[in-house]
Amino acid sequence: MELFNTQVAVESLGPLLTGLLITVMLTIIVISLSLVTALAVALGRMYGPAPLRWFLGAYVEIMRGTPLLLQLIYIYYVLPEVGIRLDAFSASVLGLTLNYSAYISEVYRSGIQAIGRGQSDAAAALGMTRPLAMRRIILPQAIRIVIPALGNFLISLFKDTALCSVVSVQEVLFTAQLMAARNYQYFTLYTLVGIFYFAVSFPTSQLVGWLERRTKRGRRRTEGQT
Repeated sequence: MELFNTQVAVESLGPLLTGLLITVMLTIIVISLSLVTALAVALGRMYGPAPLRWFLGAYVEIMRGTPLLLQLIYIYYVLPEVGIRLDAFSASVLGLTLNYSAYISEVYRSGIQAIGRGQSDAAAALGMTRPLAMRRIILPQAIRIVIPALGNFLISLFKDTALCSVVSVQEVLFTAQLMAARNYQYFTLYTLVGIFYFAVSFPTSQLVGWLERRTKRGRRRTEGQT
């Protein structure tokens, strides 16, 4: 028996590529929402009033302390019991965004804290308000520091979308599962899925590495001028 069935592979390309498109769309939507939400969470934890800091701190710890798979199951299967019903794709976007926002907010927070306090003091001496100093001085430098880490989160997110199959999102892995259940061509289908994941993840990881090297060179030049 042929281990890798070329005919099945060719016939499966269409559905699998459609699943891959859903995977990529899910990744782009979630990372876009997470980058914005995480920044708001980080700033709220650092500069917000005490009740807000407590609430956001609890949110981050809950998201980091429970499995992503459980969070997806809870949103899709448990929330309907209290009247909150989301379709599979929306539930996946919400679950992934809540999870990744918690982790990325800590990256933002560490990046902001890495900026010397002298920068804030200098901005205050120039008459800048804290929001203005944050927007013009602190955040541009902090984001430059955390870009490599954010790139790694993008790669992890792309792979974690496979967990959305538990709520029936027909991303590429779930599509392969459905097809394999009908034709039993597990080796062929899952090999193709592995190739698809690698074909997207590897160039992205190379881009992240390039950004990291470029960021380091830029920081060294900046430090050399000071």
